[in-house]
Amino acid sequence: MRWTTLLLLACLVCGWSRTTEAGQARVIKTLQHRLDQQGRHTLSPSLYERDAYQAHLRAHPELVSALRFDIQWAGQKLDKRNLKIRLELRSRQAEPGKPFVIEQPVKAKGFFSYWAAVDVDAETFKKIGDITAWRVVILENGRELADQKSFLW
Repeated sequence: MRWTTLLLLACLVCGWSRTTEAGQARVIKTLQHRLDQQGRHTLSPSLYERDAYQAHLRAHPELVSALRFDIQWAGQKLDKRNLKIRLELRSRQAEPGKPFVIEQPVKAKGFFSYWAAVDVDAETFKKIGDITAWRVVILENGRELADQKSFLW
């Protein structure tokens, strides 16, 4: 009887402490994809083929027309109507210390984690040039919840 009461009390305390937390988020993974003239980042659904095609596009920059960042993120107790993803990019052509910023609303569809795609269109890609560093930020009502940075950020 004592163990049952103790277990019930522990479950109740753990459940109560989780409901008092503010919204939390984390960026799990960020994938930078170069896109060819047809907007493809791979030629087939194989991960090996994707990596090989990305290496081919890195070796032949004249074939690259744009970029896409695929971001996997997770969050709990978020205001899903006011979520945004901000992508900050640094390049050799931009002013030092002044990143190029792309911000867009995101939709949280899924159960455990979500994917969002941020496109850098052809015109912007030509203006920015070769990207040296990036940072991804999850925003809720303008407040930064989580971020992930490249090594050189």
